[in-house]
Parts: sequence; structure tokens; C-alpha cells
Amino acid sequence: MSFVVNCSMLLTDLPVLRRPQAARDAGFDAVEFWWPFDDAVPADAEIDAFVGAVADAGVRLTALNFAGGDMAAGERGLLSDPRRRQEFRDNADIVFGIADRLGTRAFNALYGNRLAGVDAPRQDEVAAANLEHVGRMAEHLGAIVLIEPLSGVDGYPLRTAADVLAVIGRVEATSLRLLADLYHLGVNGDDIDAVIDDHLDLIGHVQIADVPGRGAPGTGFLDIGGYLQRLADRGYRGHVSLEYRADGPDPFGWLPWSRRGGRSRNPPE
Repeated sequence: MSFVVNCSMLLTDLPVLRRPQAARDAGFDAVEFWWPFDDAVPADAEIDAFVGAVADAGVRLTALNFAGGDMAAGERGLLSDPRRRQEFRDNADIVFGIADRLGTRAFNALYGNRLAGVDAPRQDEVAAANLEHVGRMAEHLGAIVLIEPLSGVDGYPLRTAADVLAVIGRVEATSLRLLADLYHLGVNGDDIDAVIDDHLDLIGHVQIADVPGRGAPGTGFLDIGGYLQRLADRGYRGHVSLEYRADGPDPFGWLPWSRRGGRSRNPPE
């Protein structure tokens, strides 16, 4: 089990292209991003600059989101929107192109909010078709596609691990996995111990933040250490993403340098 810095939640005082190096300087050797561009299909120069920033920092890009739409306006994914099917698939081509260059093997597909004027079964049908499409692409890479329950967005239909597992069960692809974000599961009242015990084989990735407030571990009441130990005891050997809101000058102060995973095991003098 190794820690990954989510550079879309942390280090946000820096421009996007400087964050991979900042994570490296903080002692980590792996990062992940939400979709780091304004458009679902960015210009080649933007893609090259992003790939170069990650490669030059000497960190691994372990996970990348598909485009999520206008996140600031409340959108949470294109997957289930019938009007944006081609946009999602064009974006998927970009995502897998980045993966080819950086070795990324996990991709987070936000499901999308329920849309006014579109029947929920129609949205679910589109989502399943899109998931099968990217799931097959991932299979060819030996990669996984992650699906995530979310909290705090009224229109987002996947709230619990069971909601995600139902989606996975409807899709003809073997590469789909649950993204177990302990913060969202905790806020939504899921039994996290039961999720770990009953569905470890389908957990493809873990993200952590404390409840309430989505701060660093230790700022709330969620037993993050206990859940991570439970995951380890049951055989989870994947990544754990630090996806919390920073508070204070050192967003990683709770985590000793020896546990950050980078080649430098000690803080700079």
C-alpha cells in the first residue's frame, strides 16, 4: 500500500504544471489528477506540457480522471449524458494517449448528475455503453476503470458502494472497479468495514480525507488508520490517494517522511 498525492485537491496554491515537482519535493513518488485541462479535448501543446511536467518531476501518474465537465458549476462527469457521448469518447482517446506516455493504469469515470428532461434509465443505458467502451480499452492496457460514489452533490445518483457495484454488474467489461473514497462513504453513511470485508476484490483504488470537513487524517472522527489497516490485513496492495483539503503550511505534516514512498526518505535540511 503506497500513498499518492492528489494534485487537484492538494498543492493548489501552485499552477497545475508545478504540482508534480512539489509532490516530489515533499517526498512522494506518485501523483494523481482530476482532469487537469479546461476542455475535454485540449490542444496537443497543453497535453505535451502536462506530460512533460509529470515526467520531468520523476513521479508516476498512477490515476487520471476522465473529463468531468464544469466541476465548478456542479457537473460531475459526462459518462451518463446522452448529448455528450461523443465528447466523452473523444476525451477517452486523449486519456488513454496520456496513459501510453506515462504508464497510467487507473482511470476515474465520474458517472454524471441526473439531467432534467432525460429519463434515468436512458442515462444509465448511455453510462453502461460508455463504460463498456472504456472498459474494453482499459483491458487492452491491463488497466482499470474506477467508478466512485460521491457525497454533497444532490443530482449525483451513486451514493454508496452498493450503487457502484450495481453499475459494475450491468456492464460487460472485466476492468471496472470501485473507487473507495473513505470520505464520501463515511459522509453517506456506508458501513466501511463491511465494504472492505465483502468487496475487497472489487476495490481498485482508495482515497482518504477526514469527516467532517474533508481535512487531513486526524482532523475529524473517521478512523482512517483503522480502515487502512483493515484493507492491508485483507490483502489490499494498491494506492491510497491523499485527497483532502490542506490546512496549514505543511499539508503532509501528519505523515512521516519515511511513509511517503519517494526515493528521499528524509526531509530536506
